[in-house]
Amino acid sequence: MASIFDILMLLLGVARMFIFVHFIMSWLINFDVLNVRQPLVGQIWYGLQRILEPIYRPIRNILPDMGGIDLSPIVALIGIEIIRIILINNVALFY
Repeated sequence: MASIFDILMLLLGVARMFIFVHFIMSWLINFDVLNVRQPLVGQIWYGLQRILEPIYRPIRNILPDMGGIDLSPIVALIGIEIIRIILINNVALFY
């Protein structure tokens, strides 16, 4: 059962990393540091969008319109952190 806990923590860490990379890439693309017309950058960008859109879409539906500011990555990171804290506080259930 300890391996289930470790796998869940790994998946939360990977999701957190994907959100951070997507967030940083969005800023770099908006400031024209990265160009999505480059094949590698475009593949990474669109791949991350396909992975993260199912997470962001329900959050965007709940949040009010902020006039071009997307707070869904922040809310997703807070949700991941809440899940991580709950798992750590209940780690005894996995042993």
